[in-house]
Amino acid sequence: MLTAHPLRAGAIEALGAPALAMGATFLAFGAAVAEAGLPLAWALLCSATVYGMAGQLVLLQLAALPAAPVLPAVVAATAANARFLPMSVAIAPLLGSGWRRLLALPFIAITPWAAGMRRLPALPEGARLGWFLGFALASWGGALAATAFGHLAAPLLPPGLRAALLFANPLYFALLLAADLGRPGVRGAVVGGAAAAPLALPLGPAWGLLAAGIVGGTVAFLAGRR
Repeated sequence: MLTAHPLRAGAIEALGAPALAMGATFLAFGAAVAEAGLPLAWALLCSATVYGMAGQLVLLQLAALPAAPVLPAVVAATAANARFLPMSVAIAPLLGSGWRRLLALPFIAITPWAAGMRRLPALPEGARLGWFLGFALASWGGALAATAFGHLAAPLLPPGLRAALLFANPLYFALLLAADLGRPGVRGAVVGGAAAAPLALPLGPAWGLLAAGIVGGTVAFLAGRR
């Protein structure tokens, strides 16, 4: 039950542990952009529009080349973030009907999506979209602020710390999955994803995540059907 306006309630919930985990990752990204010699404006534009760390890192890796290939960089970043499509399909029924739920599409990312899948089913239908938008906008704004701070504070962050911070948000997401292992379908998805993860190594960062997700998710789905 909500005790505040759905938009405000979602924003308040985002500014706890999710903001810390997401902020640490985007802070490390901002510092990595500065180390690559790219300006703060590039870092903010990348975080604001790509808004997915896998795609952002692929884009950064290609943009840092002496002669950055534009089209391959865009294709690689898109492929790395292709996981957002099935995530959008999964959460769409929880956001109501009509054109207004399209407002949520630009903010589909791991942290808002995971929070929404856990929280929205228990909310009244009329409050779901507002809650998600509040959570997503607070997360997006926090990501931009962390990116800027990381870029400015890059000289103070050693490479080892930056590498560790990049894993803060995936670790938070993994802990959420671990807490939901008893729910139908979650255990199979976790096992399937973990088993397929080695596929990402030979395929590289652009296609490895997508391939591992397709293979592991398909195996988990078929096992669940049986």
